[in-house]
Amino acid sequence: MSTTTTHPASDLHAYQPGGIMRWLTTTNHKDIGTLYLSFSLLMFFLGGAMILAVRAELFQPGLQLMQPEFFNQLIGIHALVMIFGALMPAATGFANWMLPLMLGAPDMALPRLNNWSFWLLPPAAFLLTLPFGLALFGIGDGALATGWTFYAPLSVQGGMGVDFAIFAVHILGISSIMGSINIIVTIFNMRAPGMTLMKMPLFAWGWLITAFMLIATLPVLAGAVTMLLTDRHFGTHFFAAAGGGDPILFQHLFWFFGHPEVYILLLPVWGLMPHVLSTFSRKPAYGHNAQVYSFIVIGLLSVVVWAHHFFTAGLPVPALIYFMFSTMAISLPLAVLFFCWIATMWKGAMSFETPMLFAVGFIVLFGIAGLTGLILADVAADAQYHHSYFVVAHFHYALFAGGIMGVMTGVYYWLPKWTGHMYSERLGKLHFWLTVVSFNLTFIPQFFLGLAGMPRRIPDYALQFAEFNAISTLGAFVLGFSQLLFAWNIWSCIRRGPRVENRAWEGATGLEWELSSPPPHHSWETQPVVK
Repeated sequence: MSTTTTHPASDLHAYQPGGIMRWLTTTNHKDIGTLYLSFSLLMFFLGGAMILAVRAELFQPGLQLMQPEFFNQLIGIHALVMIFGALMPAATGFANWMLPLMLGAPDMALPRLNNWSFWLLPPAAFLLTLPFGLALFGIGDGALATGWTFYAPLSVQGGMGVDFAIFAVHILGISSIMGSINIIVTIFNMRAPGMTLMKMPLFAWGWLITAFMLIATLPVLAGAVTMLLTDRHFGTHFFAAAGGGDPILFQHLFWFFGHPEVYILLLPVWGLMPHVLSTFSRKPAYGHNAQVYSFIVIGLLSVVVWAHHFFTAGLPVPALIYFMFSTMAISLPLAVLFFCWIATMWKGAMSFETPMLFAVGFIVLFGIAGLTGLILADVAADAQYHHSYFVVAHFHYALFAGGIMGVMTGVYYWLPKWTGHMYSERLGKLHFWLTVVSFNLTFIPQFFLGLAGMPRRIPDYALQFAEFNAISTLGAFVLGFSQLLFAWNIWSCIRRGPRVENRAWEGATGLEWELSSPPPHHSWETQPVVK
């Protein structure tokens, strides 16, 4: 007698639930990548709306629209939303979508962990912004108002918004560590046969270094904000000077995470950039191994340069000299990357589709971030520029021109592969030029404001700063509203864009372009062999 075992549909390998349950329970790397990228876009517009309100206040001298307390809350939450809600999830979305395709793997190594790492993000974002809503009902005094850095003693004395932000950062950190573990395990264990580490795509290398940096630095931030929480509610005095604590200790702990965080946001972008430049220059990426070694050196140096963020805090002179030279040393491996990117384009048969425009714009504008960073790394010069709008401009050339525009480069490059449809090149190029022109219109005046002595994070200012602030605000509104073109182009691409071939771009190389567009549910059921 034979027995037949029947399995419910949910046990079948190819089972895919529909509707909302597909997104709540999915363990498919492409679905989770889409969730990350969609969440990132939503947070990008939320953070952008906050800073447009700030720029509207700064359009003219005097208090126009809001009280200083609310102004400070908008600035602090804007930064946390953009860094932890927009940029980091976007980079993780790229990792989820592209690493299995590039490595010849069927999925990420730890799919259930992958699901959890995403679904921690929405409650964290809710906690971060909830105090705004509670304040409308007279509960608390609003959101975090200390700036995104949580500096003591302000954060020790602040309202309940600080507590909400502390718990949100804990949850966001857990999400990032889970995602990093998943990425490391995937890269080390799921690569196609024959794909040695040095044959691995540069995007995978960028994310491998990023994942190790997250695991090394996020626990330090978690420890710092936990110590801050106990100072606030349990009678400890880690950072409260009145009880014998040291506020500068918090700065050391925060920036041990905070400076590597800049490279955590940028390394995935630096990894995807050679793929785009190679495709549209019709030649192999120059200096593959040199770029890999540069990623490693940048990752190592990033955790030993943190104190340049508080040169003016009274550090001893030997420490100032060490942190100045170690900060400047990072420019050397970064210069290698720039050389390799430019050499990839050199004498190539270049064409300027939207991804290439964004890639070239990234190189030019991020180069300005690097040069102004060298100025801020100088101890003597930093005494003038610290806490001024010069730092604000530098920071945005690094994280908008470097981070956000790098993400846009990747979206335009891989969107045809993800969806099987092509977006509007006309709209994409219009979006690029509006973004670049309005971005420079927003932040070049801020360099001059900083040089003239205008401090950051103030809602009012002297009449002498009025013209540059007005120009910066106009540029910010054009920059903000031009991003609606980006969202519309993505939406219309998905809904009605023309179909594309498997290799959406002429000259594109890599395993991901061997699969159909869009890729099948399980990306590589039979792993390819790399020769």
